[in-house]
Amino acid sequence: MQVLSIRFCAISPEADNLVEFLGLGLGMPCVEKNLVESDPDSPKGGIFAAGDGSWIEVWKDGPQMPPGIMLQVVVDDADEMFETAKAYGLSPRGPMVSHGEKVYSIVAPGGLVMTFQSKQR
Repeated sequence: MQVLSIRFCAISPEADNLVEFLGLGLGMPCVEKNLVESDPDSPKGGIFAAGDGSWIEVWKDGPQMPPGIMLQVVVDDADEMFETAKAYGLSPRGPMVSHGEKVYSIVAPGGLVMTFQSKQR
């Protein structure tokens, strides 16, 4: 199993300020502004490229997106990582399929929400 990239996701009532901080304040290029550009009710925020398939996501909180942070780990084989976690005695949940990826979730020590995912085969 190989880690391919990581994604950091922050869902916050301060999303607009975070987007401005990352984009204007730090000069990071924002590659997307709305989850669904043509939908005015789409969550607002931004995706900032961080090289080699990694990125930072910032979204405004709402009924379907409670505030929090999440570490997303993109791997070559999420099923293998699932089996490794289970063998260690952890309790990953899933999978679910989203945006062409098979996604599992788990809560790390300290309460950090994590997902690990790979392209759906």
